[in-house]
Amino acid sequence: MSNNLATKLREGTKKAHTMAENVGFVKCFLKGVVEKTSYRKLVSNLYFVYSAMEEEMDRHSTHPILSKIYFPQLNRKKSLEQDLYFYYGSNWREQVAPSPAAKNYVQHIREVSATQPELLIAHSYTRYLGDLSGGQILKKIAQRAMNLAEGQGTDFYEFQDIPDEKAFKANYRQALDELPIDDATAERIVDEANATFGMNMKLFQELEGNLIKAIGQMLFNTLTRRRAAGSTELATAE
Repeated sequence: MSNNLATKLREGTKKAHTMAENVGFVKCFLKGVVEKTSYRKLVSNLYFVYSAMEEEMDRHSTHPILSKIYFPQLNRKKSLEQDLYFYYGSNWREQVAPSPAAKNYVQHIREVSATQPELLIAHSYTRYLGDLSGGQILKKIAQRAMNLAEGQGTDFYEFQDIPDEKAFKANYRQALDELPIDDATAERIVDEANATFGMNMKLFQELEGNLIKAIGQMLFNTLTRRRAAGSTELATAE
């Protein structure tokens, strides 16, 4: 029996996905303009978001619904710690703190976990499937733009425990379709996924000040003038 959740999520978040890719910081990134100060701040914010998400997924690992899409091999906390070590040095823990948008995002994850844990599916889907789909493209851009050697500062994009990403994504989508949920729950999960895209957009928007300071307002305006169709959307649909 299929609830078509994978399709509902893909179709239901298309607009939010495109909006997220049209945030200035992301548009600049996709065009190869990545500035180290804003990028490492993003890594630090993602560290707090993934730590919260993974803690809560772990807490619900035997939940009748969540257990079906509980894949610890997706976890990013450790790889983000390695990247933070690279960008901030050995005392990185004393240097990083969540931004206002990251704090709100983390608080939201905690609240959802406490009240409607099945909505964590939306958070898992939005982040991990995006990472698996566009991750390799973003890794190459980051390496080129920041002149990074292979294996330096891009651990976040490496899924060591997932040898075949395409096969894993197919299994993940199948697991979504086989979740024991009704249509109303599926709709709530899609709504939550759209809200998650909104929270990610706020993380990106916060970083634009640093980026503009580094590259100048005129170049930023030139890079972000045209609204683009989502370029990683195609990868996610694979």
